[in-house]
Amino acid sequence: MPVMFSASGPGSHVHMSTTPRLTALDALHRSLGATMTDFAGWDMPLRYGSERDEHNAVRTRAGLFDLSHMGEITVTGPQAVDLLDFALVGNMSTIGNGRARYTMICREDGGILDDLIVYRLGETEYMVVANASNAQVVLDALTERAAGFDAEVRDDRDAYALLAVQGPESPGILKKLTDADLDGLKYYAGLPGTVAGVPALIARTGYTGEDGFELFLKPEHAEGVWRALTEAGADAGLIPCGLSCRDTLRLEAGMPLYGHELTTALTPFDAGLSRVVKFEKPGDFVGRKALEAAAERAETAPPRKLVGLVAAGRRVPRAGMAVVANGEVVGEVTSGAPSPTLGEPIAMAYVDAAHATPGTEGVGVDIRGTHEPYAVVALPFYKRQK
Repeated sequence: MPVMFSASGPGSHVHMSTTPRLTALDALHRSLGATMTDFAGWDMPLRYGSERDEHNAVRTRAGLFDLSHMGEITVTGPQAVDLLDFALVGNMSTIGNGRARYTMICREDGGILDDLIVYRLGETEYMVVANASNAQVVLDALTERAAGFDAEVRDDRDAYALLAVQGPESPGILKKLTDADLDGLKYYAGLPGTVAGVPALIARTGYTGEDGFELFLKPEHAEGVWRALTEAGADAGLIPCGLSCRDTLRLEAGMPLYGHELTTALTPFDAGLSRVVKFEKPGDFVGRKALEAAAERAETAPPRKLVGLVAAGRRVPRAGMAVVANGEVVGEVTSGAPSPTLGEPIAMAYVDAAHATPGTEGVGVDIRGTHEPYAVVALPFYKRQK
């Protein structure tokens, strides 16, 4: 199932500039009054109006995001899948044509370099989507690990714009603009089609905890598609959304964010994501030995566990704050924010196994010297009704 347009050719772009990079929609965001922020070297919309309104629109209706800062890397060739099986911790050879998989790329010592989504676009063509902050690192690692494989690693960050329409109304909105079979498109699958008359890869993926779609298209088509989606979604209550509400949406959905819940200091076993590591796949892969050791350690001495914390009061915990119990530090907050859906402050934190059971009493967060009480809960905080 080849994608319907090809990327711009071998990437020789090195993104070292100190000036923030602009997406194809930069002028449009500014015309909509967006508050812009520097994010991973890109000028991105943080919010257009109220973060709470944008968050609630995605939960109840629909929101439209520009995610063109994400890093697309194409891997092609007769041994593309062998390279990916060696370079990543997951089993890439079992991805069906037109399907996608969540996975990770680790260092030799098992530390997480990034979490990724890999799309299989064709018989020997895969697209790896990396986080914006790690795109160069992932590109460099894949290029280095490609030595000896009959495969090409191509930097396609400039070849794609990425728009996301997320929320319960998103299927109805997108149906107005495409004849692609959205009803038959499963979660974590992608198919080539046209949206508002231009070619796109339509993927049923997202980072909000809601149903939704991510649309990979040529940058020159981004503005036309954004305007068409805005018009198609007007009656359904679609509004433009910035990165700020994307963060509270993913936090409520218990989704990890690189640099917070995932770092090079953690293995997938430390992060509670052992399911992404596939030891049963054939052949060696980068980090296998270290990850086997991490898996054994997790059996005998459970690492700190990622849990949810819900505030008893109003004070908001932030990343890096200590989690305390009986006057001792038992963990660390990785992400925290007021939850628009729950109506109270929430956080994700790594805590010692002894304090990780939902309902554990006596746990607090040290917020500027005061130990604020928090309830330990299972993740996610929010799960949509199917």
